[in-house]
Order: sequence, then C-alpha cells, then structure tokens
Amino acid sequence: MDKTAENGPWADESGDTSGRKKGQLHAEAAGKLRRMILSGELPPGERLREMQLCEQLGVSRTPVREALRTLAAEGLVDLLPNRSVVVSELHAPDLEHLFVVFGAIEGIAAELACQKITEAEIGEIGRLLAEMIDYHARKERAPYMQINQKIHQRTVEIAANPVLYTVWQSLVPRVERARALANLDTGRWTGALFEHTKMFTALASRDGQLLAQLTREHFLNSLPFLQSRLENDG
Repeated sequence: MDKTAENGPWADESGDTSGRKKGQLHAEAAGKLRRMILSGELPPGERLREMQLCEQLGVSRTPVREALRTLAAEGLVDLLPNRSVVVSELHAPDLEHLFVVFGAIEGIAAELACQKITEAEIGEIGRLLAEMIDYHARKERAPYMQINQKIHQRTVEIAANPVLYTVWQSLVPRVERARALANLDTGRWTGALFEHTKMFTALASRDGQLLAQLTREHFLNSLPFLQSRLENDG
C-alpha cells in the first residue's frame, strides 16, 4: 500500500475539536510517523502525501500538518518550497557532525550521572542491560533498541540537568534513526553491546571520566558502519 499522499498548503484549518484534543491528536500523529521513519517503514527520500497520511493515521489535516512540522524540527522530514514533504536523507558527513556533538552531550551527562547516581539506580541500569543482552541473544532488534534508548535516557535523567536534557532530547530522533541503521550490521550490533557492558562497569564504579570517554567512543564507533551502509544503499 502506497504510504505517500499529497501535502497541501500549510495554513491551519479550523475545526470543532478542543485545543487539548487537537494537541493530543498532533502528538499521537507525530509519534506514529516518527516510529515509521525510525523503523524504516517510511524510507529516506519518500514523499509523504497528506491525504493518505490522514487516512492511515485516522486524523484530519491539521494534526498531520502539525506533526510534520514537529518532525521537520527534529530533522526527520524536509518541508520543501513546493509544499511537498519528504523523509530526510541520511548523509555521512552530517551524521559525523551529529555524532560528535551528541557523544559530547552524553559524555557530559555521563560525568554528572556518576556524581549523582544511587545504588538503586545502578541496579535499575544493570537490569536494563541484562534485558538488552537477552534481546541480543534472541536477535530481537526492535525491543533491544527500545531498552538501549531507555538506558541512554535514564543516564541523562540521572544527570539532573534540565538544559542538558532539553538539548539531548532535541537530537534523539535523528541519532536513534542512524543508530538503528548501524545496528543492522551484526558485527556492529555485537560491538555496541560489548561497549555498553564496559560503560555500565564505569557507571557502577562512578568513574565519570572513563564513562564520558567510553560514551563518546560508543557513538563514533558507529560511523564507519553507517558510511558503508549509506554507500551501499546509494
């Protein structure tokens, strides 16, 4: 089934739903579209046609348009001058810049988390890591990636710096999309898991400097696999 539908003008339309309801519909539509892009169901370069998206998501045009604006701000779609919308392409040079910045942000979070983390939180991260190991053993990538993301999120939350969290959150969708692509390589997937075990050891030891270094390396280690993947797809 064609997942594309023509996108019309960006002016908001009036409706009889409440503002709260519209906000909920917008958030739900954005969440569904985000998952479709991150999973590859909507591949890079695919044109998104508005009416078809309305049918797929079961919402009117306004929530779809607002959702597309949100995804554009996250770097997942491009709003073109002719008012069409396409899923953004992945480019190796852009990803390198993104991963350098994101690795630095998570490195700062790692150092702060090591200063503040409790024994209970260390236990929580340890249980999440154990789940991730089990999913890897069963070759279940989707739940593995969900737990992976949860570990990274909890580390940033434990750092307890709201400015850092806001910046981190704004970049997460683009990073998660790229990391999921890198983990399609079995060798990289296994390597990433091994890196997580070393990162957890540093976290449990509250060695912030080491954890920051391992975290930065963790992101940069994905770049060769991403570059190879993008070259092959191209």
